[in-house]
Amino acid sequence: MKQTYTVPVRLSEDLLRKLIYISETEGRTPQAQFTLMLRNTIQYHERAKSRIPAAELQRIDITPYMDKGENTEN
Repeated sequence: MKQTYTVPVRLSEDLLRKLIYISETEGRTPQAQFTLMLRNTIQYHERAKSRIPAAELQRIDITPYMDKGENTEN
């Protein structure tokens, strides 16, 4: 199973309310809706610009985003 990570996101009150509104109308949690929107944005980027090379992804240091207490197996 894939490891999951928690990434804190700061949102204005307006954005948070809109995220919750969209989540509720789509029958998702705000977290699931945010993840879906992020995946859609990445797909759009890769279609419009180019696929992100796996080698580039492997070079990115994710250790600042690792929190032992919050990482969970999915």
